[in-house]
Formats: sequence, C-alpha cells, structure tokens
Amino acid sequence: MTDQQRGGRPGRRPLPHLRSAAGAALLAAALAGLSAGCAAGSGGGSSDRQSGAPDQLAADPLTAVRNSADITGRTGSAHTATELVTESSEKKAVFTGTGGYDYVKRIGRLEVQVPPGAATTGKIVEVVLPGTVYLQNSGAKVPEGKWVKLDVRQLPDGNLVSSGATDPASAAGALRGAQKADAVGTETVDGVALHHYRGTLDLAKAADATGGRGGDGLRMGAQTFTVKEVPYDAWLDDQGRLHKVVEVFTFAGVAGSKEAKDQVKVTSTTSVTDFGKPVEAAEPPASDIYAMKPSESPK
Repeated sequence: MTDQQRGGRPGRRPLPHLRSAAGAALLAAALAGLSAGCAAGSGGGSSDRQSGAPDQLAADPLTAVRNSADITGRTGSAHTATELVTESSEKKAVFTGTGGYDYVKRIGRLEVQVPPGAATTGKIVEVVLPGTVYLQNSGAKVPEGKWVKLDVRQLPDGNLVSSGATDPASAAGALRGAQKADAVGTETVDGVALHHYRGTLDLAKAADATGGRGGDGLRMGAQTFTVKEVPYDAWLDDQGRLHKVVEVFTFAGVAGSKEAKDQVKVTSTTSVTDFGKPVEAAEPPASDIYAMKPSESPK
C-alpha cells in the first residue's frame, strides 16, 4: 500500500505559523482564547506477513505496534471516532469527531465538532488524502459550502492537530515510528480482547517508514513538535488491527520558547471500529474549491 513554513511573530498562540496558510488556522482560531493570555493506509511500511497468510498479532510488542498500521490498512475500510484535547497552562479545549477511512482508495472523511467560544462555529467537515486535506466551514472568510484545499506541507504540524483531529491514517502511520513498546495488559472492549501497549514513537522515523505523500504530514510534525519522543498508548486485537490509539503532541504556544509554561499539549485519541464497513468519502468537485486571495489569509 505504498504511496509515496513559516514563522510568525512571537505571540502566545497555538501553532502561530498556521495563519499564513489559507484556511489552515482552524485550530489556531478555535483556540485563540486558549492561549491568548498566556496538526495506515496513507503510505507504505513493512509487515512480517507472508503472502496469503492471515494477519496475526506479533509476539514482540514493538513489532506488533509497528505492524498495526499495515494490518489495519488491509481491512479495506473502517469507521472512526476522534477526540483532540488541547491544554495550555491556563485553558483547555476539546474537539470531537466521527467519520471513516477507505484504505483502498486512500481517502477519509471526518466531521469535527468545534468547541464553544471558537471563531468557527458548528462543525468542520474534512476530506483527507495522503498529503492533502480539504476543509469546509474552516473560517468566516470562506463562502458557505465551499472547501479550502491544503497541502499538508503548508502546515507546520502536517495537519496532525491543526484541523481539530488526527486523521485515522496518520494516527496509525505514526506507530510505524514506535521506538519503545511495553505490554500493559489485556482489556475486553465490546466483547473483544484488546492488547494494550505503551511507549514512545519518533515521527521522523514514522515518516520514513510510511514514505510517499503519506509521510509528509508526519515529517512536518517531527520538525515542529517540541517533544520528539511522542508518548502513545495503543490497543490491538489478536489480528494485530488497531482499535484505539492515544498520542500526545507538544508544541510551543510562544514561538521558539522551550519554557514549560509556554508549551501546549495536545492529546489525540483515535478509535477504529466496523472494519470492512464501506466509507463514503470523495474529493470535492473543483467548482466547490475556494482559493483564498493573499489579502484574505487568516491573521
């Protein structure tokens, strides 16, 4: 299944560089109040599976975690629920979403609910592909019903958090960069025995293992996030499929600052269900794409 920036003036804002990307200030705008006073199927990777043999959870924890993106991708499609919790030293915001990802067509769709007090209200609709994201209702300057198209290389975080969710392919793909994995135990969820692993991952190594356009977002995040050893928890079934992953990203709310009080923590949770169930997702027609003028770029 292989597929193969810019600084703003200092200020206490989440990912301040996003304001230069058309429509990409979704999270920054939604979380303006948060910091004003104080982002699997998408690429390649390798697997130990022999051709034609059924997938199975590897006995070695690190191998099991690293293989989960590829194994999950072989399910064809899956539905997902997301939660993104962003915390600064003073405030907190929670984004929730639902949707799905088609690993064969390599396209997904998410509907993200924006928390109260955000510049954008209601929900954000996102269509994600390897290296590209389309956003609808991403800002007041975008006409109703229109979409903004972005290359994830325009976004310092590679869209791992900046649109209020981590898309299912990227969330799983990040696990290809797992550097540590400890078996925590087995938990039964909805009648399914899940194996819980905990460790840290390296986004740059995940990008290399994923390759192609699917690795672009992971590589951008690796360059931006201030904590390079990204903590994660992952839950896999006996086939090695990913059912849930929690990843914790950290960036500087004040550009360039390494002080603890200036750091913003983003906890991203992605839950995967209904393996093989069809997912409705398609790229918006060209007539519905809105091209922002430079003078309209978010401030």
